[in-house]
Order: sequence, then C-alpha cells, then structure tokens
Amino acid sequence: MHRMTTTSARMADARSERLEFRTVSKRFGPTLALDRFSHAFEPGRVHALMGKNGSGKSTLIKILAGAIAPSAGDFLIGGEVCGFHRPQDAFDAGVVTVHQELSLVPGLTIGENIFLGRLPHIRRFGLSMVDWADLNRRAGDLLHEMGLDLDPLRLVSSLSVGQQQVVEIVKAMSNEPRILLLDEPTSALATREVKQLFGLIERLRARGVTMLYITHRMSELFEIADTCTVLRDGAHVGTVEMAGTDHAKIVAMMFGEAAHARRPPRRAVTRGKPVLQVAGLQRVGHFHDVSFDLHAGEVLGLAGLLGSGRTEILRAIFGADASDAGSVRLHGREVRGATPRQMCEAGLGYTPENRKEEGLVQLLPTADNLCMASLSRIAPHHIVTRAAEAEPVRRQIHDLSIKCGDPENPVQSLSGGNQQKVVIGKWMNTEPSVILFDEPSRGVDVQAKRQIFDIIWQKAADGLAAVFVSTELEEVLEVSDRILVIRDGTIVGEVDPAATTLTELYRLCMEGPTQ
Repeated sequence: MHRMTTTSARMADARSERLEFRTVSKRFGPTLALDRFSHAFEPGRVHALMGKNGSGKSTLIKILAGAIAPSAGDFLIGGEVCGFHRPQDAFDAGVVTVHQELSLVPGLTIGENIFLGRLPHIRRFGLSMVDWADLNRRAGDLLHEMGLDLDPLRLVSSLSVGQQQVVEIVKAMSNEPRILLLDEPTSALATREVKQLFGLIERLRARGVTMLYITHRMSELFEIADTCTVLRDGAHVGTVEMAGTDHAKIVAMMFGEAAHARRPPRRAVTRGKPVLQVAGLQRVGHFHDVSFDLHAGEVLGLAGLLGSGRTEILRAIFGADASDAGSVRLHGREVRGATPRQMCEAGLGYTPENRKEEGLVQLLPTADNLCMASLSRIAPHHIVTRAAEAEPVRRQIHDLSIKCGDPENPVQSLSGGNQQKVVIGKWMNTEPSVILFDEPSRGVDVQAKRQIFDIIWQKAADGLAAVFVSTELEEVLEVSDRILVIRDGTIVGEVDPAATTLTELYRLCMEGPTQ
C-alpha cells in the first residue's frame, strides 16, 4: 500500500483542519522565549509570521515541528491535542517543514528526491526491487497536479534554485501534510522564480492546506499572505488581515514605540579625502557592484536583512574571501589580491560575527588574544615576551574596561561582552585607521552592548573610520553616522539616520528582490 493514495481526497479533508495554540510557553533556563501564545490558524489560508530576531517566532515553529517541547500550554490540530517529542511525531501528524536550506540530493533525479527514503518496491523473482516505473509515474502525477512542467527523470543538479525550491515543496506535498511550514522559501530566488513559487502556494491554498509562512520580505506578505501574526519579545502582539493593513502598522507591531525612534543627535563628521574606497566590488552569487567611500571619524552602517550580503561584503574587503571584480583602496592606494595579513598591515581591522571561532582562540589566555594581531609590532624580531606584551595588554584592558581578572586565564572564561571587547582590543593594538565591525553586540548583555557602542563612538571621535553591521536595525540606526541599505547583494539606497525612523529603514530593507 502506498501512503499517498488519493491526494485530492486528503486535501479535501485538510479543509476541516484547524491549528490552535492555547497559552503555549517555552523557557530556556531563565529566558522566557515564548510567553503564553494563544492563536488559531484557519485551514486553507497562508499565515505569515513576523517578528525581529529573538521575538519567539523560531521557537513557535520549532515547537510545532517537534524539535522542542513547550514548557506549558497545548496546541491542537483538527481539535486533537498534539504532544510531539521529536520531529518524527510532527511528521506523522502531518506537519511538514520546507526549510530555507535546500535538502535535495543534486545527483539524484526529481522523482528520486521526492520519494527519497520511501521508494516504492515490487517483488520480482523473489527479490524486493525498486519499482522505478511506479516511482516516476507517481512523481509525474504530483508535478502535473501542482501545475509544473518538469520531467521526474531530470537530475536536480540541472535545475535552477527556484525550480529546486519548488521540488522541495512538491516533496513536502507528497507526504500529504495537514500543516505546511515555509521558512524563508524565497530567500535565494529571482523575481521570476518567486512568481512560480507563489503560483504553487496558490494551488495549495485552494486545496485547503494550512500554511505558516516565514519571511523577512515585507512586500511578499501583501502578495501571498492572508493574515500576519506578529510576535515581540516572546509575546503575541496581534494578528491582522493583510487586506486591511499596511507596512507601517506591521512594523509598529514588531517594534512598538521603537519603530518611531530616530537616532540621537551626535557630532557632525567632516568628510575630507576618503580613507577607504570600495569600487565595483563583486563576488558572484553573493553581491555585485558595491561602491562606497568611508571617511576618517565616520561610522558607516550597512543595513540589510539576513542573506542580503552584508557579511560577505566585509569579508571581501578584508581579504578573507576573494572578490571577482572591483577594487579596494586604503588611503588612496589600491590593495590587489588582498589577504587578511596585508589588510592588517595596511591599517584595516575586522571583528567577525562569529567571535568564538573566528575572532578568538578560546583556550589561549586573554593576554595572548589581545596581542595576536599585533605581534609584528610587539615583537619585530620574532621573539615574543610577556614583558613586550605587558603594555599593550594593560592599555586595552584599561581603555576598554575589560573585566578579566588575571589576563593569563583562558579568554573562554570571560563573559560574552568581555570576549567581544577582547576582539576589539586585539585590533586596536594594531592601531588601525579603518575597522569593520560585524555584529559586535551579538550575544552580549545590555550593559556590555552600551559599552561597545561607546567604544565605537569614542574611537570614531579619535579619527577611526568604521563600518558597522548588525542584524538589529535599531542598532544600525543608533550607532551610524550614515547608512547604506543592502538588498540582494546590492546597495539600493543611502539614508541619514538622524532623519530616518526604524519603520522607514525596515521598509527599505524588506521591499523584496530587486528587478
């Protein structure tokens, strides 16, 4: 017996399904990630989930997908209480997730990928063999039913990213889901491919499938979603019908009063000759035609959502990743074929977003980490001594208020905020003229975050030029003197943070793929 007998009949049954959460909460130690969430998602509709990082959106989805269990509360599908202890439980109950990262096997055909792990078998000559004819027939029927003109015998490796994403959804539908979770399904798609995907979602909606749709692209909500449910700080702020709302209302729900806040006034930046010039920088598949100038004493913000290309741009400027075209000039001198060592010697520093793996050596002492990037200055004759390191270590611990006790203790013993200060101090010991800050406040407490921002502002006042990246757009708005908006690997605008609200900045970042 095949699990998929009559898809249409199962889809019709889905019309009577209803997903309901009743005061669902989730704690991770002292942190309340989801706070008494209660809401019902009606079948046959596309329900968008919105919220900034840390809002509880991912926690809610993980509970529904069986990846984690709620600390309190219940959720029901079709009126029945569900108790998922593992992802397989959710799958068996008809909850299927299409993840942002594709899970297809490129070397297999479309049909093989759709039924991977559950290939139909037939017995011949007393042996169990894969029934290839049945597999391809069933895959072809599914593709046709979804309105797709794709040959089930075609290799997945020959498909575009958009076509692969569509095959992912067909694969999910072959499991006859009651609930379909779509996690950023358009993040890597071109405009034409997005239209094709939306056409498929329309078909699924017409068949009664309940879909929860996660996206950072605001424009998509008004094109494909029926409702938008917003979470903030773990709480359910509200749900609106897309037909009766607008961008500003959704952003206001996501950020509260902060949506209307503007950056506090600070000193004016005198823009003379640029210290850093980036022209036509490109890395195929990540970003293209990136150009900007950076001046002494300026904090330039790069605002963009996850996947927009922010980190990739910083890594290419620093020489950590090779670029395919364009140029980088420091103090008017072009740096060709740059490596991190060359950029460091030229006066450019980079604090990476993953400080634990890329910014620090966890098992080494705090002192060693503070001196790691400046050994050529500290030990010009390649003989490193604690006496030579003493002053640079003392200076950074004092200037950055690093709480480390004994600097000979491993840096991993420090708090997240103090580890981040060590990363900054490591580069300050090189006496840079330019520094790239990639997520410098990630994983640190409120007090440490404020101290890090104060450090950036103070160094800028002393003449340091900085590029600042943060997933939290309110931080970009607060810290920066000028902001470039990045979308789909391209600079699409420049704004003055003193004259821009968070709502306006968020709208610019979320308007969808460039044409």
